[in-house]
Amino acid sequence: MDNKIKPAISIRELVTFSMLGTIMYASKLIMEVLPNVHLLGMFTMTYTLVYRKKALYPIYVYVFLNGLFAGFATWWIPYLYIWTVLWGITMLLPGNIPNKCRPIVYMLVCALHGFLFGTLYAPAQALLFGLNFKGMIAWIIAGLPWDIIHGISNFFVGMLIVPLVALIKKLESRAGEI
Repeated sequence: MDNKIKPAISIRELVTFSMLGTIMYASKLIMEVLPNVHLLGMFTMTYTLVYRKKALYPIYVYVFLNGLFAGFATWWIPYLYIWTVLWGITMLLPGNIPNKCRPIVYMLVCALHGFLFGTLYAPAQALLFGLNFKGMIAWIIAGLPWDIIHGISNFFVGMLIVPLVALIKKLESRAGEI
């Protein structure tokens, strides 16, 4: 009888997930010239569609790198849950969405996360800075122009989800052959 404990992830997965999280972080840095335009929602959904529960590894590599290089300050605290919301919604999507509908469904979910980003961020801001409900709503309203940009850009970068899922699955199948 073999009493060895199987690790939660393999060494190959550890390397892969570290690289994918780092790609998320690098893409954020590259895209910072365009406020609220980035690939993070697209990557979160793509990784979730391919790796399911294990997608949390690269997502939290990204979150950690963000805090490490930009500072573990109050702005960072909502990042501990805000990407998990998109991960969770993606996990709940049915696996049998017709191929013709997948791109638009994924684009809409990605856009929705962008439109709601400020609203998702607001409860942490309210708790951290002592805002009452009216103050929190005012904070959300003040950020709406940025959320609109975020949602629209997420919609368009969401077009990359289906081809990237196909590419990563193909690469993963080839890696299994080695």
